[in-house]
Amino acid sequence: MSDWQLEEMVEALDGSPDYRVLRRYRRPERYHFPAEGDEEPKIGLFIDLETTGLRVDADRIIELGLVPFEFSSDGRLFRVLEDYDELEDPGRPIPAEVVDLTGITDEMVRGHAIDDARVEAMVESAAIVIAHNAVFDRKFAEARWPIFEKKAWACSLQDIPWRGEGFEATKLEYLAYRFGFFYNGHRAVSDCLAGIELLSRHLPRSGAPAMRVLLDRARKSSFRIFAENAPFEAKDTLRGRGYRWNTGGPGQPRCWFKDVSSERLEDEVGYLRSAVYRDLSANPTTKKITAFERYSTRA
Repeated sequence: MSDWQLEEMVEALDGSPDYRVLRRYRRPERYHFPAEGDEEPKIGLFIDLETTGLRVDADRIIELGLVPFEFSSDGRLFRVLEDYDELEDPGRPIPAEVVDLTGITDEMVRGHAIDDARVEAMVESAAIVIAHNAVFDRKFAEARWPIFEKKAWACSLQDIPWRGEGFEATKLEYLAYRFGFFYNGHRAVSDCLAGIELLSRHLPRSGAPAMRVLLDRARKSSFRIFAENAPFEAKDTLRGRGYRWNTGGPGQPRCWFKDVSSERLEDEVGYLRSAVYRDLSANPTTKKITAFERYSTRA
């Protein structure tokens, strides 16, 4: 069957409310051409890691995907540049559940190693690093390559209000499906390319370019509030308000904490004073968070 016949079938199905057509992802040559008078395009770097587990102090990276791409300050995407995808032998058997999820086996990684010099060169040229779960990827990336600590990061999972735009879930494959395409998931570069494709799209309710929304969020500072010495009986109240428990660490208190926007900071401090400490003179510790610290274990 010819391509034009297939396209006719797709158009017919798309025109019916009873069908939804998914297209296989195809890497574009270019999303947009720069307009006359545009600034020099910036380089974004989408990253995805596959690991033997979730603990940065105990688990190892088994695959790294890096895909650089050009973008403008207003969120337009231009070219997707040459990617880097490499497996690495962790020096131990890969857990069965990781093999089931990723398809990466001990035989596949045997004898492979990530080129650290190439990684550092790609990171050096990037204005921003993006992951679709930066809380996970950033901690492993910084532990292996300290150059990542010097870069602004954003998260295509957290920094775009997917649920507010009408999406019921935020997994990469689900979002791709909702935007009408599918791809081979849970391999590093494939996930990166799918993430970039999502950033190129306009959000369904606001109509805003996803990349612009992500950049706007990354540029804003937030504040982390530490509810140090909060009464034990306040734990359920704090949890219900979105506070999380911090186990402590170098320069970090062992207490409940929450991240809020600068606009919400005063209200949240007032809440702690009245509802938790019951002391209007209490002065909870706050810490300013920017894209250079956000999603890092250093924050």
